[in-house]
Amino acid sequence: MYEEAKKKAAILVEALPYIQRFQGKIVVIKYGGNAMINEELKQAVFQDVVLMKLVGMNPVLVHGGGPEISDMLKRLGKETRFVNGLRYTDQEVMEIAEMVLVGKINKEIVAGMNYYGASALGMCGKDGGMVMAEKYMPVVYDKEGNESLLDIGYVGKVTKVDNQVLLDVISQGYIPVIAPIGVGDDQQTYNINADFMAGEIASSLKADKFVLLTDTEGIYESGINGDKKIFKSLHIDDTDQLIKGGIISGGMIPKINCCVDALENGVERVHIIDGRVPHSILLEIFTNEGIGTMIIK
Repeated sequence: MYEEAKKKAAILVEALPYIQRFQGKIVVIKYGGNAMINEELKQAVFQDVVLMKLVGMNPVLVHGGGPEISDMLKRLGKETRFVNGLRYTDQEVMEIAEMVLVGKINKEIVAGMNYYGASALGMCGKDGGMVMAEKYMPVVYDKEGNESLLDIGYVGKVTKVDNQVLLDVISQGYIPVIAPIGVGDDQQTYNINADFMAGEIASSLKADKFVLLTDTEGIYESGINGDKKIFKSLHIDDTDQLIKGGIISGGMIPKINCCVDALENGVERVHIIDGRVPHSILLEIFTNEGIGTMIIK
């Protein structure tokens, strides 16, 4: 008769030491991937972050929104052009990206969290001069191995984070929800990769945890029979070897570089978790087993 109640009680008891451990701690979450598209997963993320706040943690959420930008460009009849896997962002695309990220996605997330009983506050890097940026020009190589810089428009990289506005918002009991938009010294607006924006913010806040929601189970090695060995925990020194060995490859490499930078700049631990699993944030933070891959220094 009471078996179901006992199971629920056991879950709460298991969570207790983690609630105590992270009381008052800052956790930066990068929200992206399928968890932003699937409605069930979206609501689960809102609930997870609100619960974290209500038990005394200080979550800070940084979101992406690439697919919605592409969808809006298509609806407006503007072609989406990618150069070496990166979206070319001219002035018109920049204005559309800002409109979608700051005016649409950001406010939908804020409304969702407020619905579940939190006080969320939508922001972008422009607010309070929080995130300063400059033009990002990646290095590319031609067939002869000659190096050059690739101009992809108004794509930015973070040059400075002034976290005082964030600390003020957190101290007032709000959950900051941040769109990945920064501004240059010349008042030019830049679209910034959300992973790197979140990593820079986590570093500036010396966050206890930096959690990246992805569309993969974590960092894993594929076996001969197609099975996967998930690395539950990695030391920062292991990542370079895994990249050289091809275990970490493709789009996961910049995510790992972002994680390494955060760890080297004061973040305690980084978690790469599967955002396709409902309540994956709670499973990572409040259970003994966790989910995905934890990287530590």
